[in-house]
Amino acid sequence: MRLSRSEIEHMGFSIVKNLINDNKIKTKDKNFMVEFVQDLITDEFQTEEKLDQEVRQILNKHREKIRSENIEYQTMFRMIKSKLAKEKNIVL
Repeated sequence: MRLSRSEIEHMGFSIVKNLINDNKIKTKDKNFMVEFVQDLITDEFQTEEKLDQEVRQILNKHREKIRSENIEYQTMFRMIKSKLAKEKNIVL
């Protein structure tokens, strides 16, 4: 899932606002917390994108076999992505 920078900013602001309003966190610097959460979200999306690239590389190496055996690309993509995520302890 890809989000624009403004969507990530909005999400970060909303998360921090709700955590403060629900008394889940206290902070002296709300802006720092918003930026911190936005950076976490961005890092997670970048990690997932790197994983997607790795899956595409694996599938590309086996492209002919996938075609010849009439294997559905998206199904194989999800299966390999799930396996790699588990191996690398990435939560999707």
